[in-house]
Amino acid sequence: MPQIPEKIHELTVGQLAARSGAAVSALHFYESKGLIKSRRTAGNQRRFSRDTLRRVAFVRAAQRVGIPLATIREALAELPEERTPTCEDWARLSEAWRSELDERIKQLNRLRDHLTDCIGCGCLSLDTCVLSNPDDVFGDRLTGSRLLAEQGGARPNRRTRAPEARVGEPGQ
Repeated sequence: MPQIPEKIHELTVGQLAARSGAAVSALHFYESKGLIKSRRTAGNQRRFSRDTLRRVAFVRAAQRVGIPLATIREALAELPEERTPTCEDWARLSEAWRSELDERIKQLNRLRDHLTDCIGCGCLSLDTCVLSNPDDVFGDRLTGSRLLAEQGGARPNRRTRAPEARVGEPGQ
C-alpha cells in the first residue's frame, strides 16, 4: 500500500483509490451520492482531504453488512467536516444500526435453519412456507400473487388485478 507523506493534506483520486482499496469509479460514485466530497483544482482535478480515507472505509464496511447508501449518507452527514472522525464518532453512528443488524442476523439464522426443509420440497405454499411467509403474517392482509410484490417492496402498477382476483381464476 503506497504511503502518503504526512505533509500532504489532500489526495488525488488515484491516491485515494490505492490507499482505500476502492476503485476510482466507486469513489466517483460515492461522491455523486454525497458520501464523500472533493474540491476541484484549477485544472479541474479532484482533491480529497485525508479524512476521506476513513469515510471510504466506513462506507465500504457499512455496505458489506447491507446498510443502504441513503442511510450511510445520513450517518456521514452527522460527522464533523473540519476534523478526522474519532472512534467515538464511529461508535455512535454504528450503534444506531445495531438493532437493524440484529434483525438481519435473526432472519439469516432462520433462513439457514429452514433452508434444507425448503430446497426441493416443491410446496410453493405461501401460507405455510416458513421462509417466504413466517407465521403467515401476510395471510390476514393479502392473498394471491400480489403477496410477492409487496413482500419484496415493489409497488403494484396500474395493470395489477384487483385484490379479489387470484391466480387460476377465470378472466385472467
